[in-house]
This record gives sequence, structure tokens and C-alpha cells, in this order.
Amino acid sequence: MGILDSIVKWLAEQIMYGLDLLTTSVLGALGCDMTLFMRYFPAAETMYGIFVAVSIGIIMLNWIWQLFKNFGLGAGVEAEDPIKLSIRSILFIILAYFSDQIVALILKIGGTPYNWIMTSDLPPLNFASFSSVVTVIMGVVANGAVAIIVLILVLILAWNYIKLLFEAAERYVLLGVLVFTAPVAFSMGASQSTSNIFKSWCRMLGGQVFLLIMNAWCLRLFTSMVGAFIANPLSL
Repeated sequence: MGILDSIVKWLAEQIMYGLDLLTTSVLGALGCDMTLFMRYFPAAETMYGIFVAVSIGIIMLNWIWQLFKNFGLGAGVEAEDPIKLSIRSILFIILAYFSDQIVALILKIGGTPYNWIMTSDLPPLNFASFSSVVTVIMGVVANGAVAIIVLILVLILAWNYIKLLFEAAERYVLLGVLVFTAPVAFSMGASQSTSNIFKSWCRMLGGQVFLLIMNAWCLRLFTSMVGAFIANPLSL
């Protein structure tokens, strides 16, 4: 059993080393700053100007179409008030043109609590030492194939933590998509008939920022628990 125990312990340690490496790389890519998103997806910044032009074109076409519909009011055709429509169209043309600055301000506001969470002090953490700590505990409370039990526990921990990491990474990518398609979303607010699309986008953007902050909080909460557990494994 000595060889089997050594192999199992080595596998557990390698899993935790990989988890430690994955944690460092994923956490470094998260946040409300789109600098890393542009580094990994440079085409998004290149095509941003296309979305601005498309959004202004949509607003102009809708403006002309809604004004044209006013000629059919006598025939029962519904149309928006031309004065209010003109004001809304001009306003959202400006918003669409400066949408990058508007979204950057929102990300800066959302990034402040995110940075507070990520820079908070935590107990020293090294995932690679987690398997040895569990081995010590299992050796105290159990007999037999302790190393196999440790490996199972490590696999369960690694699988759930990886899912949490990739969920946070998915939130970051989706937030980047919402940010770089913001001009098209602003174009939907120029008309009352499409304003619900713009409101839904606003809720999605705010929700993704909030969920990204909550993901960071959960990750830091989990790593602080592991750090405290490694520091005092037998204090339960």
C-alpha cells in the first residue's frame, strides 16, 4: 500500500498545484476594467466604431419613419409626438456617440467595491499544501486508505472551485460584450416602441456588474476559508 499511497498523494498534490495556477490566472483576468478584455479580444475595440455608426443610423431611420407616420394620423395610424421624438432622438444620438465614456463611468463605479474586495487582506493561501493538511487530519481521525480519501476530497474541492472560477470568467466576458455593444443598446431608447429593449439592456449591465462583484466576494470568501483552514487544520 506504500506505493499506492505515494501515487495517490502525488496526484492530489498535482491537482492542487494546477488549481493554484488556475486561480492565479483567472483572478488576474477578472474585474470591471476592460483593458484585459481588449487584450484578449482586440477585434471588439476595432469594431466598436461600426456599432456607433450603426446605432446613429438606426436612430436617424427611426426618427424619419416616426415623423413620416404622423402624416397618417387621420387614418388611425399611431405615431409619436414629433417634438418629443425629436428631443429623444437627438438625446440618444449624443448618448450613443459618447456611450464609451458613459459605460466607462459605470464600470469605474462598479469597479470600486470590486477592488475593495480583491485587495482585502486574507490569511496566507497555498492550495498546494491543502492536500497535506487534509492527510494529517484524516490520519488523526481515520485508519486505512487515508490517501485515497484525501484524493477524493481534493477532487471534489477542485471541481467545485473550478466551476466557480469559470462562472466568474463567464460573467466578465458577458460584461465585455454588453460594454462594446452599448451604442446599439442606446439606439433602442430613441423610440417608445423599442425603449423596453434599452431598459432591459440597462438591467443586464447593472446585473452583470453586481454578479461579478458577488463572484469576487464568493471567491475571496472561499479562499479565506481555505487559508484559515490550512493555518489551523486541527482547530475545529
